[in-house]
Amino acid sequence: MKLAAAIVLALGATTAHAQSNVAIYGIVDAAIVGERGGSAGNLTKVTSGAGSASRLGFRGTEDLGGGMSAFFTLEAGTKIDTGEIDAAGTIFNRQAFVGLKSDLGSVALGRQYTPYHTTLVNIVDPFSTGYAGTSKNLFPDSGTNVRTSNTISYASPRVNGVDGELSYSAGEQADIRAGRQFGGAIGYAAGRLSVRLAYNSKNSDVAASGSTPAVDRTLGRNTLLGANYNFGWIKVHAGYGIDKGYNAAPLGNSNNPYGGVKPTASTDGRDYLLGFSMPAGTGTVLGSVMHKDDRTSFNQDANAWGIGYLHPLSKRTSLYAAYAHIRNKNGAGYTVANNTESGTGNTGYNLGMRHTF
Repeated sequence: MKLAAAIVLALGATTAHAQSNVAIYGIVDAAIVGERGGSAGNLTKVTSGAGSASRLGFRGTEDLGGGMSAFFTLEAGTKIDTGEIDAAGTIFNRQAFVGLKSDLGSVALGRQYTPYHTTLVNIVDPFSTGYAGTSKNLFPDSGTNVRTSNTISYASPRVNGVDGELSYSAGEQADIRAGRQFGGAIGYAAGRLSVRLAYNSKNSDVAASGSTPAVDRTLGRNTLLGANYNFGWIKVHAGYGIDKGYNAAPLGNSNNPYGGVKPTASTDGRDYLLGFSMPAGTGTVLGSVMHKDDRTSFNQDANAWGIGYLHPLSKRTSLYAAYAHIRNKNGAGYTVANNTESGTGNTGYNLGMRHTF
């Protein structure tokens, strides 16, 4: 696997040198992370990608003529604290797709982000799902809610401020319905206002195989409405989510982080977020408050808040600090996460550095 990775990276570097329309890019992000309040006790560690997941990627386009072009992206996640690939047994685990683009939109095939996740990152969350204040603390943004394999996607051009996207991910099982996932989003952007509505549906059934019987589960469905408005001196963010069905809102840390009776992932919940990003000198202050309304009989609600500051040292390099706290109710098990970790307690902080290239 290491040899294969080295060969692929070497070939990518050769191509980038030979063709001007292929680029190598990446993010190098590392932070001191503190976690408090869980049964594991107080933890202080060095973490890769607390603000933005560290990565190395290749992307390129080719003009095919007639207004059509081909494009691709290959993106690998890395751990800066240890130098490892961040998902064992993979190379381009973050993104891996190829597609065609024209005036009618773009179509891509491969491993890609879901419309739900891109709405959360680009519209709803002032932390862009990173740092201790991430919306991942309460919103269901993990696993296949973030990205899916075996995916066909379509993104429309923006017309009069309106654009849309669709995605379909094949489960690739004997039963065509088992394991499949589909979603979409439609948005409007004009001037200082951006609004987007996203939907995600995933089938967690398992098709029968040999003597192993089929497993049937309810569909997991997520609906997310988000908006932001830039007043100039402050940008206000808002989001409202509806999560229903099996695995619609998996807990970020499912290992019973607080001990006692294990918390139960909600199968009927509502998510609320109100946040802001505001210039402060040369830097930016971020903040948000969130509420999880669990409408099951467990009534495991939670409230969370987060604050952060991003300080640029240059166009590509910045320092950051972030802090967040969660108040769980009735045995709820939500933990303060960051971009790459689910967290172990109800309080957390990050002190880090981020460089892009």
